[in-house]
Amino acid sequence: MIEKFFMVYLLKEIAIKKFLTMSEKEPAQTLHQQGYRVTPQRLAILNVIEESDGHLSAMEVYERTRKILPGVTEATIYRNLDFLVDQGLILMAHVGSGKVVYESTRRLHHHLICRKCGASQEIPHTLLTNLFEELSRVSGYQVDTFHVTFFGICSNCQSE
Repeated sequence: MIEKFFMVYLLKEIAIKKFLTMSEKEPAQTLHQQGYRVTPQRLAILNVIEESDGHLSAMEVYERTRKILPGVTEATIYRNLDFLVDQGLILMAHVGSGKVVYESTRRLHHHLICRKCGASQEIPHTLLTNLFEELSRVSGYQVDTFHVTFFGICSNCQSE
């Protein structure tokens, strides 16, 4: 029993140290400065998302986080994903068919998704910078979330 507790504690400490040595200290500092707890679960989730090459579903985040923190529960993952989205540390994106994915906020980009085959393509944020500026100017809104998903029919499906 004590060995298991020590092993879980050791894994949590490794997760924290690994995350903080990735030169990704800003999220932890942001949480701490805002008066929130910097928990091993939050750090592990941030680590999983930052190390991901793309978008992850909540279940994928859960499965990958369990490798770092074996005792973590699905409910903890969902609760912390919502919290981290609310804090602006990760981004939740709707990518069609009711599917929600999570990704890092460090690399601004958008999505183009085919309604027929579901193919997805990333769009660099720089292509839409003028659109966001014009939207703010015309509407008076201060845009604070930069993520757009466009839906259409890809060239492959158009040629069918």
